[in-house]
Amino acid sequence: MTRPISVTLSLCLVLMFATWNLIKTWTLIAWRDILLEFSVQPNPHLSVILSTIWAVGGFILVYGMAQEKNWSVKLLPALALSYTVWYWSERFLWHHGKTNLPFAVVVNLIFLIIVYFATKSLSREAYERTNKHPKIE
Repeated sequence: MTRPISVTLSLCLVLMFATWNLIKTWTLIAWRDILLEFSVQPNPHLSVILSTIWAVGGFILVYGMAQEKNWSVKLLPALALSYTVWYWSERFLWHHGKTNLPFAVVVNLIFLIIVYFATKSLSREAYERTNKHPKIE
């Protein structure tokens, strides 16, 4: 069965974010001593915990979307919104400096729009899905 393009894009985005957080977790663990020596913010131990949570959540969502599970329809926007809140709160709390704020806002909005349309496509597919072996009464 072919998926709508928004669902495919969301699946790729979730996979990229989950992989990114897995790599981030590994890097934080590997460079823990140096990061602690220079007192980076946020604390590397907190970052390891949060990145691991995001990686696990992302891979669970990828599994759910790939297997067309009904719970993935609700988990996709929940993870997308919570990841957005976490990203912006971390950015405003600890990353002070000259950054390209308009670019980050536009990219984040594009990701949220893709997630919105993917959620609509996933919920429509779940509603229209028929049982292959209906019960005979």
